[in-house]
Amino acid sequence: MLVDDMGYSDIGAFGSEIPTPNLDAVAAEGARLTDFHVTPTCSPTRAALMTGCNSHAVGMGAVANVDTGFPGYAAELPENQPSMAEAFRDAGYATLAIGKWHLCREQDMHAAGDRHSWPLQRGFDQYYGFLEAQANLHAPSQLYEGNSPVHVEEYPEGYYLTDDLTDRAVQMIAETHASDPGKPLMMYYAHAAVHSPMHIKDGAAEDFQGRYDAGWEQIRAERRQRQDELGVVPADAGTGPMDEELGPDVVGWDSLSDDGKRLAARHMENYAAMVVSIDESVGRIREIQRRLGRLENTIFVFFSDNGAATGGSGGTIGMFNFLSNLDRSRTLTTEERIAEEIGRIDELGGPASWPHYSSAWATVANTPFRRHKFSTYRGGHQVSCVMSWPAGLGQLGGENDDDGAIRHQYAHVTDVFPTVAELAGVEIPRSRAGLEARPLDGSSMVAALKDANAPSSHGDQYYECLGERAYYAGEFELVARHAKATPFSADRWELFRPGSDPVQLEDLADQYPEVVAELVDRWEAAARDNMVYPMSNGSPLHFYQRDPAEQLLAVETSMVPETPPLERFRASQLVDGRGFTVEVALGAGGFRPGDEGVLYAHGGQESGVVLFVKDGALQVEQNAWGRVVTSEPADIPAGATRFGLRVDAPGGSRWIVALEIDGVPVAEGIELPQLTWLIPFSGISAGRMHRSPVSDRLYRENGMFPYSGTWETVTIRPGAFSPDAPSQLLDVIRTMGAATQ
Repeated sequence: MLVDDMGYSDIGAFGSEIPTPNLDAVAAEGARLTDFHVTPTCSPTRAALMTGCNSHAVGMGAVANVDTGFPGYAAELPENQPSMAEAFRDAGYATLAIGKWHLCREQDMHAAGDRHSWPLQRGFDQYYGFLEAQANLHAPSQLYEGNSPVHVEEYPEGYYLTDDLTDRAVQMIAETHASDPGKPLMMYYAHAAVHSPMHIKDGAAEDFQGRYDAGWEQIRAERRQRQDELGVVPADAGTGPMDEELGPDVVGWDSLSDDGKRLAARHMENYAAMVVSIDESVGRIREIQRRLGRLENTIFVFFSDNGAATGGSGGTIGMFNFLSNLDRSRTLTTEERIAEEIGRIDELGGPASWPHYSSAWATVANTPFRRHKFSTYRGGHQVSCVMSWPAGLGQLGGENDDDGAIRHQYAHVTDVFPTVAELAGVEIPRSRAGLEARPLDGSSMVAALKDANAPSSHGDQYYECLGERAYYAGEFELVARHAKATPFSADRWELFRPGSDPVQLEDLADQYPEVVAELVDRWEAAARDNMVYPMSNGSPLHFYQRDPAEQLLAVETSMVPETPPLERFRASQLVDGRGFTVEVALGAGGFRPGDEGVLYAHGGQESGVVLFVKDGALQVEQNAWGRVVTSEPADIPAGATRFGLRVDAPGGSRWIVALEIDGVPVAEGIELPQLTWLIPFSGISAGRMHRSPVSDRLYRENGMFPYSGTWETVTIRPGAFSPDAPSQLLDVIRTMGAATQ
C-alpha cells in the first residue's frame, strides 16, 4: 500500500499523535523500517517500486506530467522493463491495482489514448482508480475501470474516494478468493490521500477539534519525544530547524493572528482525519483477509511516495484552494488570505474547497528531518515504512516487547520488488517483449528483515529531483545546496555521517574535502549511467517543453448529446494558454421560451467556466479558484439557433470574452482571469455540468442543470496562443537557463 505525500512522523508507530491502530498492528506483528527511502516525488517512486530500477533509468526522472523529450524523462515505463505485476502474474498470481497510477503520459490519459503504459498493459488483471497526479476525493474528475473510463455524471451524496477505492479493493479480494480459492494474489493499492486536495468526509475531523491549537512547534516537539521513546530516531540525533534558507518560509505560531491560528489548526485537524481514513482502509483490507483465512500468509508493505509537501504561496497558514498557486492575476498577503478565507473555515475539506495545509505542518509531518517533498535532503525522501508477514516473518512480532521489530538498516524503494519476490518465491524476468531488461538497481532486504545486525544490502544510491542532488554511500552522504536558476557548478556540497547524524545537522565537507570530491565523482557517474541529464535548472522549461504530438489534440472538437465529458488533459489542449470559441447549435425550432440549463461546462468547483441559459437569457460564469464572475444576462429571442462564446487571450493572464446569439455579439469586453495548465482540473461536458459543478450557485438552485431544450452540437475551436503563453516563451526560457547547466 502506497500513500501520497505523507510525512515520516504521521503514523503512530513513528511518533504521531494521530491514532493509527491498524498500521500499529502491522508494525507490531512485523517490522518498522526506520531508514527507508524513496525518491523525492511521486511518479519516480512509483516507477522505482514497479521495476526495482532507478527512476531515471526507466524514463521517470520526474512526474509523468513532464515529457521533455529526453530518455530519462519519457513519462512512461519502457518497453523492455518488466514490472512487479508482470512478474507475479507470470508466477500464477492474480494481480490487482487500486487507486493512483501516474505512470503514463498526460496525452495518453483520454478515452482514445494509447494504453501501452496503463495498468492492464503493465501486468495487472484488474484496475480501478485514476491515472492523474491527484484527485478530487468528493468528485473525481475521471475514474477508470480496467481500460475504460467510468462514466459518472454525478456522485452520490456523501461519496468519498478513499472509501470507494477500499470498497473495490475488498470486492476484488473477495471475488478472486471465491473464484479460485487456491490462487495467490498481489494487490497494489495507491491512495489519493494525503495529497492535495486535503478533502475529508463530513464530520471526520471532529475528534481532532482543538488538538492542534498549541501550534506546530509544540506538536513537533511531542512527536520528536515519542520517536525517541519508540526507538525510531534517538533524541541525541537532534531535530531539523523549522525554517531554513533554502526551504519555504515558516513563521512562528505565536506570530499568527487569532484567525490565522484558527485556519492553520483547522487544516491540520483535517489532515489528521485523512490519515485516519487511510488507517481505516488498512483495517478493512486486513479484515477481509482475516475473514477469508489469508491474513497470516499476507505480506503487507506500507510506505509513502515521498516526504510531506509544502503549501506553496499560501504556505504560512494553508490554502483554501491549493490550485490558486497557479493564479497569475493576483498575489495575496497572508493577512489578505486570512481575511478572505476565515469566513469559509467550515467549508475546508468539503467539496467546494481544494485545500492544502501550511508548510509548517509539512515540517511537523517530516519530523525530525530537514526540508520536504522535491528536496534531496532527507525530509524529501526518508519515509515511514512498516512491513509484516506473520506466516513467514512471524518471529519479528516478538521483538521489542511485542511492539514489533525495528530495523535501522538503509533501504530504498528499489529494494521492495526483489524483497517481495524473494519472500514469495517469484522469479524476476530478465526480458520483456523480446528485449533484454536492465538489471535491477535494488536488492533484497530479506536478510535485514530477519536479522537486526545484518548489514544493509543496498549499497550506494544517487538522488536527483528538479536539479537537487544527493548521494548516499554508507558511512557518508552528500547533499547539494542548490538554489533555483543558479549554476549547478556554484552549488556547495554538504557532507554528513548518517550513522551518527541522520538528521543532517553537522556539515563535514570542510573536514573531508577528499570524500566530497570522490562522492561528487560517484554522483556524476551514476547520473550518466541512469540518464539523469539534462537536469531541471529551476526554470519552467522542465514543465513547458512539451511533446509536439500534444498539439494533435488541439483541434476543432464537436460534442453531441451522447458524448461523455472529455478527460481533463484532452480538454485543456483546447483552451490552455490560448483563445478559443464555443459554438452551440440548437435543435429544430431553435430556442423556445422556457428552455434553460447548461450548454457548456469546463471544470469543477476548483475552477472553471460555464455557459448557460436562465430566465430567457444567455450568461457565462467563471469560477476562478472560488472567485465568481458572472456576465450580465443577454436576452435570447425566440427561435435563435446558435449561441457562441468567443474568448480572446491578449496576454497579461487575462481572457476577454464575448457572447453571441446567431453570430451577433450581445455582450463584449467581459474580462476574466485566464485559467491555465492544471486549471480547470475537470474536463468539458456539453448540455449539463458533471461530477463537480463549476457553479455552486447554479448547482444549489438547479442541480447539474441539464439543458431542457434540444441541442445538436457543442463545438470548441482552439484559437491563437496569448503572447505570454508558455509555448511562446520557450526560447526565452531556454536562454534564461542556459548559463546554469
